[in-house]
Parts: sequence; C-alpha cells; structure tokens
Amino acid sequence: MSYELRAAEEARMWKQKLLRKASFWERSSKKAQNKMNGMIPEKVHHTVTESIKKMIEATLLGSNITTFPKNVEDLTFEQRENLVRKSIGMYKKTAAIEGASTGAGGLLLGLADFPLFLSIKMKFLFEVANHYGYSTKEYEERLFLLYVFQLAFSSETHKEETLTIIENWETKKLEIKDLDWRIFQQEYRDYIDLVKLMQIIPGIGAVVGGVANYHLVQQLGECAMNSYRLRVF
Repeated sequence: MSYELRAAEEARMWKQKLLRKASFWERSSKKAQNKMNGMIPEKVHHTVTESIKKMIEATLLGSNITTFPKNVEDLTFEQRENLVRKSIGMYKKTAAIEGASTGAGGLLLGLADFPLFLSIKMKFLFEVANHYGYSTKEYEERLFLLYVFQLAFSSETHKEETLTIIENWETKKLEIKDLDWRIFQQEYRDYIDLVKLMQIIPGIGAVVGGVANYHLVQQLGECAMNSYRLRVF
C-alpha cells in the first residue's frame, strides 16, 4: 500500500473517532457551560468576543510576517508530512516550556499564558500550511486554519458542522466571508477553561501547564494533518 493510501485511511479512521457520540460527561459539561454562558450579560460576551478576535488577528499578522515559506513543490506527500511531524515535535516542546514557565508563576503569569500559547499554536498552523504547499498570504487559507483550530478545540456537538466545512472547503470558501467569532471564542474558552484554571493553582500549575500545552499541541497537530489530508484527497 502506498503512503498516500495509508494516509487517506488514517484520515478516515480519525474522522470516525472525531464524530463519535459525545459521552454523558461531555454532554452534561456542555449543558452546564451553555447555561453559564446564558447568564453572562450580552455586553460581556461582545467584549470578550472582540478581544479574542483582535488578539487572534494580531497573532495571524505576526505569524504571517515571521513564517518564512519553504519550497516544497518538489517534495513528495510523505516528505511534506515528515516536515509536519518535525514541526509538531518542536512546537510540543516549545508549548510545554511556555506552559510550565507561566504555570509556575501563579495567577498573573497564568493569565499571560493565554495569548502566549495562542501565538504558539497559530505559528504552528502557519508552518503546517506551508509544509502542505498552501500560501497563508491568501485570506482563504488563513480562514481555513481558523476552522482547523476550531475543530481541534470545540465541543463534540460543534465538531460535525466544522468538519463539514473543512471537507468541502473549495466550495465553502466561496460562501464564507468571515468566521463566527462569538462561537469561536465560546467553544475555545469552554474547551480549555478547566485546564487553564488548574494551571494557576500554586504547587501544581507548572506541571499542569507543561503537560496540558504539550498534549494540546499534539491534538492540534493531529487535527491539522488529517484536515489537510481530507482536503488533499
């Protein structure tokens, strides 16, 4: 079996796993989070949404400036994915160090982890796009990365809708003009709230921050690889 066929099969199996039925705990947790979100004043939602939007837009701009495209035109698909795996390994270590450092610093540095870790993940996604041969100078490609990000860090109930957009990107990109930032920030915040709350607890924050960031980048890496595989194949 060729490498491409194996990669396509791995993507199919990953998709099945991704779309599994949410557990009772996951459903209950999401209901509780939705209830809490409903209690938050609309003005606060708007402020948080705009803050996250501006933070990510700034991160995208920075990543676009600091990512230097490599020529992958003559590389095979397997060679391109080997580059992706190297990036996953490098960014997992970087994220772990950042999480441990901010986690060890208590509340203030724990809060600083949010924008720092966000920039690491976005920079990583820019590299992945480049390895697969897509130019992040194009608005549609940057938007695609945000949907990959959302797929990796959203509730089970929202994954199916996001995956459909990713699988049909060549059509969907003509219809979608911008991201639904309200959904984006709520899904991401709800997904990582518990982990980041534990990260600011004295004594265990460094361990939790390092381990959590390491695994979250691993998760994002798997999601990015398989999203591009579904798109390519």
